[in-house]
Amino acid sequence: MLNNQEARGAVARFIDPVAKALLRVGLTPDAVTYIGAAGTAVSALWFFPRGQFVPGVILIAVFAVSDLLDGTMARLSGRAGPWGNYLDSTLDRVADGAVFGGVLIFFATRGETWPTAAAWVCLVGGFTISYAKARAESVGATANVGIAERAERLIVILLAAFVTGLGVAWVLPVATAVLALLTLVTIAQRFTHVRAQLVRRQPDAATTPDDATTPGSGEQ
Repeated sequence: MLNNQEARGAVARFIDPVAKALLRVGLTPDAVTYIGAAGTAVSALWFFPRGQFVPGVILIAVFAVSDLLDGTMARLSGRAGPWGNYLDSTLDRVADGAVFGGVLIFFATRGETWPTAAAWVCLVGGFTISYAKARAESVGATANVGIAERAERLIVILLAAFVTGLGVAWVLPVATAVLALLTLVTIAQRFTHVRAQLVRRQPDAATTPDDATTPGSGEQ
């Protein structure tokens, strides 16, 4: 088994030359981020609703390499910074929404009620998980917990879609239902984790002035 340092070295030996080549032809890290997100979204929304999961998953896997390339390109070109992180994280939500949205459309157009509902939970729940983390950080807490974070959810749904495309039709609905449950559990874990942090910071209620007693603050 490769340890983390060896794994990073193996990835770098493949990614670094490609990143350097892209920089030489004039592509920027931001352009690669946009291309990766757009390619993933178009692939998912074109192939998945039609049930063409094998080519869809293969193309999504190809465009997913941009997640490694853009950061490497930014480092090599001296452009690494908060903007790149912001852009990458924001467009990841677009790509995720397209993947689960494509699965949802596939089920909905075939009248499969509970798989459609499960896909909707995965779609909305994925955004909720991301928002819960961002909102936690905005109030000084952390929310890096959960049984099914982004990478795990994408790996499961893409593997299930690929196997379904090979002819094992029951895998995708079952995987989507399991992911819906794990998504709800992850949301609950983040809520609980953040609440525990924030409650500990609250001053004693007995010594806290009541907003209702402040002049001008009463309800009309």
